[in-house]
Amino acid sequence: MNEPTVSVNGLVKRYGKTTAVDNISFDVCQGEVFGLLGPNGAGKTTTLECLEGLRKADEGRLLLSGRDALSKEMRKKLGVQLQSSSLPEAIHVDEAMKLVCRWQAMPTRLDLLERFGIAELAKKQYRQLSTGQKRRLHLALALACSPAAVVLDEPTAGLDVQGRAQLHDAIRSLKAEGITVLLATHDMAEAETLCDRIAILIHGKIAATGTPAQITAAGSRQTRISLRTGSGWLPSDCEGAQFTGKNEDYGVWLCPDAAVTVLDILKKVKQSGNTVEDLRVERPSLEERFLELVEGGVAV
Repeated sequence: MNEPTVSVNGLVKRYGKTTAVDNISFDVCQGEVFGLLGPNGAGKTTTLECLEGLRKADEGRLLLSGRDALSKEMRKKLGVQLQSSSLPEAIHVDEAMKLVCRWQAMPTRLDLLERFGIAELAKKQYRQLSTGQKRRLHLALALACSPAAVVLDEPTAGLDVQGRAQLHDAIRSLKAEGITVLLATHDMAEAETLCDRIAILIHGKIAATGTPAQITAAGSRQTRISLRTGSGWLPSDCEGAQFTGKNEDYGVWLCPDAAVTVLDILKKVKQSGNTVEDLRVERPSLEERFLELVEGGVAV
């Protein structure tokens, strides 16, 4: 098995008597998008800041490509887009790229401005950019060092629909290139769409980890099936499901196994000589599972 690109082992960070991050561990493989989710104050940003070297961990090991992530050499292999960051208001876009590349002792990466659709803004001052353009610039700057991994802390917060879609496409392109992405977000749909695996932090501990589907499936909520027939007729009983009543013209069932129930519903509708006008299967969402974990404190 290949060595993880990012490895967090037994990380602990305290602020006085408060333990913000409480002995957490996770590995992130090459080309994986790994999401950190959690309510405010759960420890997401603190975890990332320890990895970035902005905070000093009290305990634990932080590795990048098998080496100390905080060493001078490896810190140059980690790209970072902070939750909140800025540049001098009057600096030009191309000047910002030249400055970062000079600091990294690398050739100027104007190609990254082209890649993220901001090359035409090269002579614009930072203060003249929209929020979405600033986010794309900061992502381009994070990639100037040709990193093995990139940390993105709330990269789409405050963006409009188009800006969010553009950043999502950029993250997918990083994954396609084999770049590892650590993504902290409050957007459950974003995490479900982009992340290969996620970890949910609550009170500084990892409450759940796995793929979005695995975490959702581990919850207590059941799949919701809604059916509307041509005549309004509804099957009285359906295998493996609990009938919860009618909602407008739809019959509604809850079940743990949608495949068994849907097949039984279709069979009974056909036997009755009826027609299916609409059949909807709504699986529990990641947001519902997230709320279930938060309300329960920490999952077993």
